[in-house]
Amino acid sequence: MNIALVAHDRKKDEMVNFVIAYEHVFVRHTLFATGTTGFRIMEQTELTITRFMSGPLGGDQQIGAMVAQNEMDLIVFLRDPLMAQPHEPDISALLRLCDVQSIPLATNVATAEILIKALDRGDFAWREIVHKYKPGEV
Repeated sequence: MNIALVAHDRKKDEMVNFVIAYEHVFVRHTLFATGTTGFRIMEQTELTITRFMSGPLGGDQQIGAMVAQNEMDLIVFLRDPLMAQPHEPDISALLRLCDVQSIPLATNVATAEILIKALDRGDFAWREIVHKYKPGEV
Protein backbone atom coordinates (compact mmCIF):
# COMPACT_ATOMS: atom_id res chain seq x y z
CA MET A 1 0.00 0.00 0.00
CA ASN A 2 1.07 3.57 -0.66
CA ILE A 3 0.88 5.64 2.51
CA ALA A 4 1.43 9.40 2.85
CA LEU A 5 2.62 10.94 6.11
CA VAL A 6 2.13 14.67 6.65
CA ALA A 7 2.37 16.70 9.86
CA HIS A 8 2.15 20.37 10.66
CA ASP A 9 5.11 21.80 12.58
CA ARG A 10 3.66 21.41 16.06
CA LYS A 11 2.59 17.83 15.24
CA LYS A 12 5.89 16.54 13.85
CA ASP A 13 7.09 15.04 17.15
CA GLU A 14 3.76 13.28 17.52
CA MET A 15 4.08 11.89 13.96
CA VAL A 16 7.62 10.64 14.58
CA ASN A 17 6.54 8.92 17.79
CA PHE A 18 3.54 7.39 16.05
CA VAL A 19 5.64 6.02 13.19
CA ILE A 20 8.22 4.64 15.64
CA ALA A 21 5.42 2.84 17.50
CA TYR A 22 4.11 1.26 14.28
CA GLU A 23 7.36 0.91 12.35
CA HIS A 24 6.73 -2.85 12.15
CA VAL A 25 3.59 -2.08 10.10
CA PHE A 26 4.96 0.77 8.01
CA VAL A 27 8.03 -1.21 6.93
CA ARG A 28 5.79 -3.44 4.77
CA HIS A 29 4.44 -0.51 2.74
CA THR A 30 5.60 2.23 0.38
CA LEU A 31 5.85 5.51 2.24
CA PHE A 32 5.65 9.09 1.04
CA ALA A 33 5.89 12.28 3.08
CA THR A 34 6.26 16.00 2.80
CA GLY A 35 9.85 17.21 3.13
CA THR A 36 10.59 17.91 6.76
CA THR A 37 8.19 15.29 8.10
CA GLY A 38 9.81 12.59 5.96
CA PHE A 39 13.29 13.70 6.95
CA ARG A 40 12.46 13.62 10.66
CA ILE A 41 10.92 10.15 10.38
CA MET A 42 13.91 8.75 8.47
CA GLU A 43 16.28 10.22 11.07
CA GLN A 44 14.61 8.21 13.84
CA THR A 45 13.60 4.99 12.05
CA GLU A 46 14.97 2.48 9.55
CA LEU A 47 12.20 3.36 7.08
CA THR A 48 12.71 4.54 3.52
CA ILE A 49 10.42 7.39 2.52
CA THR A 50 9.93 9.16 -0.79
CA ARG A 51 9.98 12.80 0.18
CA PHE A 52 8.08 15.55 -1.58
CA MET A 53 8.47 19.28 -1.08
CA SER A 54 7.52 20.89 2.19
CA GLY A 55 3.74 21.36 2.48
CA PRO A 56 3.76 25.14 2.00
CA LEU A 57 6.01 24.72 -1.06
CA GLY A 58 3.69 22.27 -2.81
CA GLY A 59 4.14 18.94 -1.02
CA ASP A 60 0.43 18.71 -0.16
CA GLN A 61 -0.37 19.21 -3.83
CA GLN A 62 2.13 16.55 -4.89
CA ILE A 63 0.39 14.06 -2.62
CA GLY A 64 -2.95 15.33 -3.91
CA ALA A 65 -1.84 14.53 -7.46
CA MET A 66 -1.23 10.92 -6.41
CA VAL A 67 -4.66 10.81 -4.77
CA ALA A 68 -6.28 12.16 -7.95
CA GLN A 69 -4.55 9.43 -9.96
CA ASN A 70 -5.67 6.76 -7.47
CA GLU A 71 -2.05 6.07 -6.50
CA MET A 72 -2.38 6.67 -2.76
CA ASP A 73 -4.08 4.21 -0.41
CA LEU A 74 -4.01 5.88 3.00
CA ILE A 75 -3.00 9.26 4.41
CA VAL A 76 -2.03 10.21 7.94
CA PHE A 77 -2.11 14.00 8.08
CA LEU A 78 -1.61 15.24 11.63
CA ARG A 79 -3.05 18.72 11.37
CA ASP A 80 -2.70 21.51 13.87
CA PRO A 81 -6.26 22.82 14.23
CA LEU A 82 -5.15 25.65 16.52
CA MET A 83 -2.70 27.29 14.13
CA ALA A 84 -3.56 29.09 10.90
CA GLN A 85 -1.68 27.65 7.93
CA PRO A 86 -0.58 29.87 5.03
CA HIS A 87 -1.30 27.06 2.57
CA GLU A 88 -4.78 26.25 3.91
CA PRO A 89 -6.31 26.11 0.40
CA ASP A 90 -3.85 23.32 -0.51
CA ILE A 91 -4.77 21.42 2.65
CA SER A 92 -8.49 21.77 1.94
CA ALA A 93 -7.95 20.58 -1.63
CA LEU A 94 -6.11 17.47 -0.40
CA LEU A 95 -8.82 16.64 2.12
CA ARG A 96 -11.50 17.12 -0.55
CA LEU A 97 -9.64 14.83 -2.97
CA CYS A 98 -9.49 12.13 -0.30
CA ASP A 99 -13.26 12.36 0.06
CA VAL A 100 -13.78 12.28 -3.72
CA GLN A 101 -11.51 9.25 -4.20
CA SER A 102 -12.55 7.48 -0.95
CA ILE A 103 -9.00 7.47 0.42
CA PRO A 104 -8.85 6.71 4.15
CA LEU A 105 -7.53 9.80 5.93
CA ALA A 106 -6.59 10.34 9.57
CA THR A 107 -6.12 13.89 10.82
CA ASN A 108 -5.31 13.00 14.42
CA VAL A 109 -3.32 10.27 16.11
CA ALA A 110 -6.39 8.49 17.52
CA THR A 111 -7.86 7.93 14.06
CA ALA A 112 -4.43 7.15 12.64
CA GLU A 113 -4.00 4.35 15.16
CA ILE A 114 -7.33 2.81 14.18
CA LEU A 115 -6.41 2.93 10.49
CA ILE A 116 -2.92 1.48 11.01
CA LYS A 117 -4.28 -1.36 13.14
CA ALA A 118 -6.83 -2.09 10.40
CA LEU A 119 -4.05 -2.00 7.81
CA ASP A 120 -2.04 -4.46 9.91
CA ARG A 121 -5.05 -6.82 10.02
CA GLY A 122 -5.41 -6.72 6.22
CA ASP A 123 -8.62 -4.69 6.21
CA PHE A 124 -7.44 -2.60 3.25
CA ALA A 125 -7.21 -5.47 0.76
CA TRP A 126 -10.06 -3.82 -1.16
CA ARG A 127 -7.56 -1.18 -2.32
CA GLU A 128 -5.81 -3.87 -4.42
CA ILE A 129 -9.02 -4.20 -6.47
CA VAL A 130 -9.21 -0.42 -6.89
CA HIS A 131 -5.67 -0.38 -8.33
CA LYS A 132 -6.81 -2.54 -11.25
CA TYR A 133 -8.74 0.41 -12.66
CA LYS A 134 -7.35 3.64 -14.03
CA PRO A 135 -9.00 6.99 -13.07
CA GLY A 136 -12.26 7.43 -14.95
CA GLU A 137 -12.76 3.69 -15.50
CA VAL A 138 -15.23 1.49 -13.70
